Amino acid sequence: MKRIMIIGSGGAGKSTLARQLGERLHLDVYHLDALMWRPGWVMAPSEERIDIQQQLVKKEEWIIDGNFGNTLDLRLQAADTVILIDLPRIICVYRVLKRVACYRGTTRPDMGASCEEKLDFAFLKWVWNFPDVQRPQLLRQIQQHPTQLNLIHLKSSRAVKQFIGSL
Repeated sequence: MKRIMIIGSGGAGKSTLARQLGERLHLDVYHLDALMWRPGWVMAPSEERIDIQQQLVKKEEWIIDGNFGNTLDLRLQAADTVILIDLPRIICVYRVLKRVACYRGTTRPDMGASCEEKLDFAFLKWVWNFPDVQRPQLLRQIQQHPTQLNLIHLKSSRAVKQFIGSL
């Protein structure tokens, strides 16, 4: 595991797992949210998002957390391992609400500068619908990818802890 993608619903724990893996494996961690969002929740232009990720995946070793489905193939082509954190939707929604309360009025460490934590209905809806809409699409993209990838599918908080403990 030298080139690791971490994907999953909002609130699943992608950034937390990325940091823990980075510490254990001594790999650089890149949070796509921190790289793609500009101050005031302005998304970087598409060409810039692609360029940033093309530069990241050229590196010998990395951990990249985040979905950004329109550039997923870029990362899939370079990754050797994909970790899908696939927790129940109620846990993810709870964690999103907890995160909003914890970071209210501030920017969390894995987010773009000056993107203060906020809660909006569209994001909550995306998190709630993730198991039915995004997860099947992600799994399809991974399974249809021509290169053989090590897929680690973590379906509970306990499985995430056991995975980290096994390293």
